[in-house]
Order: sequence, then C-alpha cells, then structure tokens
Amino acid sequence: MTLDFEVEDPEDVPQATFTITALVSKLGSSLGYAPLDVLLQGEKLAEDLIVPGGGDLPQDNVFAVPGRLLKPGTNTLEIRSSAKARSMLWLYRITLDPVWERGRSERARTAEAARDSVFTYRTELRPAHSSSALWQPAPRLLFHVDRNERSLPAQLGWRTEDGTESAISFQSNMSDFHGCYRAADGTAYEYRGRLTDRRPFSDETQNLSAAVLHRFHTEEGWGGSWHTASELRLLVDDGGAPVERVTWRDQRGNSGVVVLHASSAEVEITEVAASGEYEVADEVAVNLLEEDQYSKWLTLDVTAHLDFTLARPTAVASYSLMSANDFPARDPRDWTLYGSHDGRTWTPLDTRSGESFAGRFETRVFHLRSNARAYRHYRLDITRNAGETAIQLAQVRFAEAPGGQVFTGYYQRYNEGPIGYRGTPVASAALPAAPRVASELEAAVASLTETAQSLAALASQLHKH
Repeated sequence: MTLDFEVEDPEDVPQATFTITALVSKLGSSLGYAPLDVLLQGEKLAEDLIVPGGGDLPQDNVFAVPGRLLKPGTNTLEIRSSAKARSMLWLYRITLDPVWERGRSERARTAEAARDSVFTYRTELRPAHSSSALWQPAPRLLFHVDRNERSLPAQLGWRTEDGTESAISFQSNMSDFHGCYRAADGTAYEYRGRLTDRRPFSDETQNLSAAVLHRFHTEEGWGGSWHTASELRLLVDDGGAPVERVTWRDQRGNSGVVVLHASSAEVEITEVAASGEYEVADEVAVNLLEEDQYSKWLTLDVTAHLDFTLARPTAVASYSLMSANDFPARDPRDWTLYGSHDGRTWTPLDTRSGESFAGRFETRVFHLRSNARAYRHYRLDITRNAGETAIQLAQVRFAEAPGGQVFTGYYQRYNEGPIGYRGTPVASAALPAAPRVASELEAAVASLTETAQSLAALASQLHKH
C-alpha cells in the first residue's frame, strides 16, 4: 500500500507519530505472524513489524518518524507485507501526525463520523434465556445525544416514566446494537437493532419523533463551584413513555448520567389564617411563612385547617410541610388540600392518610396527583394528628407547576474523576398565535366550568331554603 502526503515545511515537524491500526488472524507459525515492512521515501522505518493480538481485536501500532526523513512537498509512505508472512492481514486505519499534535487525524476522523448524530434503528426483542425463541419486531429506536464533543456513543441506557429500562452497546461503526430490555412488569428481553437511518441534527429533528427533544444549558461542578459547559441535546424515543433517566458512554471513554425532573419555583404566599392558634406563646399561623424553623404554628385542637392566599392564581404542583421542634404526636397524620378561586367554594386536590415524619424539622414534599389548575386560595384541612390534643407545623410551602424539565447528574471524562452536571431548558421560541390562543381558551373553559358547577350548587341550596 502506498500513501502520499504533503508536508509544507519539514522544519516545523521535528518528529511525526505514525499509527497503523491492523488485525491479523491466528493462523501461521505464531500468533499474528504477518510481518510488515514500513518505508518512507524508500528508507525502512520498520522491518518485520508484527501486529500483536492474533485475531482478537484491531491493534494500534504506534512508532516515531524522524523529521529528517520528511521533505517539502509530496512524501511517500509504503507498507509492504513481508515475504515471511503466513497469516491474513487487515488494515483498518493509517494516520501520520506531527508529534506535538498526536491524535489529530483520529480526532478529525471521529468528528467527521460524529457529524451525523441522529440515529434510527429497526429493533427486535426475544425473551431472556430463550435462545430458541424467535426474534419479534419491536418499535423503532430513534435517539440523539450530543454535548458538542463530536464523539459517537459506544453505550446507551435509559429508563422511561412507566418503569421500562433499556441498556445497549453499539458496533464501532454504529451499524448494529445489542443489549437488554426490561418491561414495566419486570419481564426481561434480549434487545437488538439494525441502523436504518442516520442524519445530522437540524431544526427538523423534532419532527422525526413524537418524543420531546430536550435542549439544556449545562453547568459542570468542580473546584467548589459551577462552571458553564456546552449545550446538551437529548432525544430518546423507543415508542414508549417519555424518558426520565439517560446514561451513556462515548467512544472516547467519556460517560454521563442525567436524571430528568420537573422544575418548580416557590410560590409567594401573601396571607395565612388558621382555624385556631396558640397566641399566648406567639405560636401563630404567620410563623409558617418564616424562614426561621424554630418558630411554629400550634393549635390546641385535634383537627384544624389553614387557609393560604397567594400573590396570584397559581397552578400548584407540590406542597411541603416541615415538622415542628417537639412532640411528634402533634404532627399531622391525615389531611386534604383544597383549592378555591374565591375562598368560599373549595375543590379537593390531594388527600393523604397515615402520613408521618421521621424526625424534628423534617421537610416532606407532596406532589399533587391530578392535573394542576390555577387557584388563588389553598386550604390544608387536617382531620387527624399523631395522637396528641394539639397540632403543630414549622413551615408550609407551595411550588408552582413546572414550566419545563431540568436535569441533575454527573459527567466523567476518560481517566478522570466524576464531576457534578446539571442543566436548565434552553428557552424555546414563543408559541404560534393559534396554539397559544387555543391553550388560553382551554384554561378559560376549565375555569368557567368550575364556576358553573359552583353556581349550580349554590342555586340548589337556595331552592332548598
């Protein structure tokens, strides 16, 4: 094999790094016996070079090229199979780089290969430990994981919101994958796929899938603080539920884990009132809004309710309760959270029973199980405590329904330790007018429906009286 390459100024290259990636069979008088002769400008660089391994994996054979052998203009490199060879030889790759930029050719090759980073696979499943079972067609897999490092994935794993999990590993050229799949009911399968489409990322990528294409501003945590990092784009669509966790390792050995979760913001409470409070010790309802956890609200009753007024109507996604400083038997055990537009007619939003706190000043977060709607007033109606003749809490907080997903995780570069990794959504373009108006109309209809139900109930009461 003859390879011509150009050198503009040999004085700038005191030495070059020459790499042959090759594979030999296990035939011959000894492992890998397929000697090579390597020549530059007709002068031997290596004679009877033997590739190690003997048929297991391609091997990188690296050695130096003296700068004195390079000349201005065209240079000629030859690789000859020795007359002594008794085994098959496969050449995969040949690179030649200035010694100060070792690996430059490989990085350029990998970057070019990684340009097409949106992959689609035809997939199949068969039950685990059933080698005689036939492979059955499964939904296609489409994915794109890119943090602007221009490196192809070697392994990919993900978990979806319904509990299914997958873990796969790719051929180096991305033509196939093999792995495992566990369904939501716990049944395990072998999982394999064949590449059917590969294309570069573009503004049209989202149109290829019904799944969400996530774009995150990211930060890496090291040295005691957070530092801005490259944007992360993430799309995994296996035909099932949305993903909630993604793990990967690229062909350079870098790896990452991200756990997607809802972003939320604490809601401003402007007013709180309680059915009862212990004013003698200044253990009143307004203490629930203080940052000082050592203040608290206490009522000498076995049931109670707390009414909260927000700064604006808000769709609450979760609320948190902090246990007070003493007497665990005063902790709330059963309660219902209500929402109201006017502070008079209440809609049940979340009911809990048998709840408990593990310790003092413990904050527990409770997520609403129904679709959030915006209310101005919220009532926490406590119907049972843990056994005392009083009820107490240190803090109550409300968190707004998420405006998008964020992620928490870690990242680990090859041969380095793990570092913190987190991300927030890249702001998307404003909704087109029609969808935005439709969304606002749907919200208005929901609000009017509740109002109509309230008026109907009121009319029924008036008829009775």
